[in-house]
Amino acid sequence: MLGWFPGHMNKARRQIKEALPEIDVVLEVLDARLPYSSANPMLAELTEHKPVLKILSRADLADPARTAEWVAHFDAQPDTRALAVTTTNARELKRIPKLCHELAGHIRADRDVRVMVMGIPNVGKSTLINGLAGRKIAKTGNEPAVTKRQQKVRIDGRVALIDTPGVLWPKIEDQASAYRLAASGAIRDTAIDYLDVAVITAAELAKRYPEALTARYKLKELPAYTANPEAARVEADGPARPDFLALAGFDGTAIVAEIAARRGGLRPGGEVDLHRGAEVLLHELRDGKLGPVTLETPADIPAPAAEGDIPDITDTP
Repeated sequence: MLGWFPGHMNKARRQIKEALPEIDVVLEVLDARLPYSSANPMLAELTEHKPVLKILSRADLADPARTAEWVAHFDAQPDTRALAVTTTNARELKRIPKLCHELAGHIRADRDVRVMVMGIPNVGKSTLINGLAGRKIAKTGNEPAVTKRQQKVRIDGRVALIDTPGVLWPKIEDQASAYRLAASGAIRDTAIDYLDVAVITAAELAKRYPEALTARYKLKELPAYTANPEAARVEADGPARPDFLALAGFDGTAIVAEIAARRGGLRPGGEVDLHRGAEVLLHELRDGKLGPVTLETPADIPAPAAEGDIPDITDTP
């Protein structure tokens, strides 16, 4: 169990709420590999009456066919547009000011469109702002929560960007989303058991991208998973966790073990270093070395459930 709502994030939430009345458009940066899981439901509640431009960042790392599905899904929502970009590609970013004006509608000719940039940590928000500004304005990094305070940046096209710190939320109700976020690096590697993340991710990749997984690690086969009959049993200390390996149909532990054996994780005596396999898989996934992959589709969005029906993977501190 984990708690992870630092003080600066709580402060950022208050600042966002105070600034919103003066904002014309919300620009939400999502990870194109997991557009549902990287969308903060708390921000959706705060901004529900504002037009939204959803930027699917890191499109170069995502499956183009799945990205097209996500863009169509978001474009079908009221007062919402979606655009998939590689945040370091200046040409792709040039469409953003025009889309912001279209969403804002009629505003006074003597002022810029005011756009609040939002997103969870480590989705490429700062890189996007730097690309739009044409210079380094926002600090970037591959660790979550680099931006700590609001910044205001004026860019070409009569748009004023208000950057906000990456804000996570106190509890993640969808456990599958928590593991996808951890696989992408949006959650620190110490927040959820590292090996568990790799095992579940390996099984999901085997289900969604078997050719990419077998080619990258020269695997002869992808071992099927036999569900544990005890997996659905309710434990004395709370509800049982979903058996993600059974849902994917593949044995993620065996896949991680095979990766470890092929990538320097074979110890004297034939013992396999599973952590080495986990490290290789997650680092190479994040670096795009498995090719363009997307970890979820619109069909994976869970149906709304009554409050309290979904077991929680986090604790509020």
